[in-house]
Amino acid sequence: MGRIIKALLLLVILGFVGLTVYAYLGDLTPVQGEVTKPVVLNAGE
Repeated sequence: MGRIIKALLLLVILGFVGLTVYAYLGDLTPVQGEVTKPVVLNAGE
């Protein structure tokens, strides 16, 4: 039973480290681009 708990704890720690490394080194920049949309003012009159 102790081996299972140790293995689970090791997986949790490795997952946390992997997620932290991905957050710092992963490419999380958004794609930027110009968006244009026509706007109709006073359309109800």
